[in-house]
Amino acid sequence: MTDAPTQRPSRAGLYAPFIIVLIALAAWTGWWFYLTRQIDAGLEAQSAALRQQGWDVRYADKRIVGWPFRANVKLTHVTIAAPSGHAISAPELNAEANAYQPTKWVVVAPEGLVLTRAGKGKVAINGDAIRMSASGIDQRWPNLALELVNPIFTVHPDGEPFPIARAARIEFYSRPHLEGATAPSDAIDVMFRLVDGQGRRDGPVEGFAQDGQLTTQLEATVGRADLLKVGDAAGGGFPKTPGPSLLNN
Repeated sequence: MTDAPTQRPSRAGLYAPFIIVLIALAAWTGWWFYLTRQIDAGLEAQSAALRQQGWDVRYADKRIVGWPFRANVKLTHVTIAAPSGHAISAPELNAEANAYQPTKWVVVAPEGLVLTRAGKGKVAINGDAIRMSASGIDQRWPNLALELVNPIFTVHPDGEPFPIARAARIEFYSRPHLEGATAPSDAIDVMFRLVDGQGRRDGPVEGFAQDGQLTTQLEATVGRADLLKVGDAAGGGFPKTPGPSLLNN
């Protein structure tokens, strides 16, 4: 009497984890491409809206990378100029967010900035770090933070003197004013901090400084902050689609 042939165990259980991973990866990749298209469209729409209001918004090249877990917007030779003549330009700007949390962004200027003051010329700003973060950009007033680490301010030859020559840190923060509020408010809280600032020779900062360095902190609440917006009717304000804003008002 011969033994019945042994039935081989199914290998479906071995392949199932790999199939699940591939399906999840395909779904996540689809989300990433959808998200980056939304970011690209939102950036272009806001740039066009600002141009219609008389702003000059330019960049030489734009790339969105970072798959699979990040959205990284890379802009080169960026210029954002207001109708008043004030402007900011940078050789490179990098804005990055987690793909699973696209309402929180960090913007870095790795090669510094150039500030144009209307009628007063340009000032180059360089340092160990120049970065800005924005969280809750889908809200009426997001939380904003600007940080300059060891900044050095260099006035261009044709520019007027700038009050600060260098500092250990310069920080600026803005957030919705919530104290005692039971409903969304038009007010925002702002804070400016200067640490170990050194002024130009015979300038106002040098006059206030002790031992050549000035450290100060200023806090205020700005009421009717909606008046600071750059024309909601033309598409200003914070974008509803997730992504970095060229100029969040």
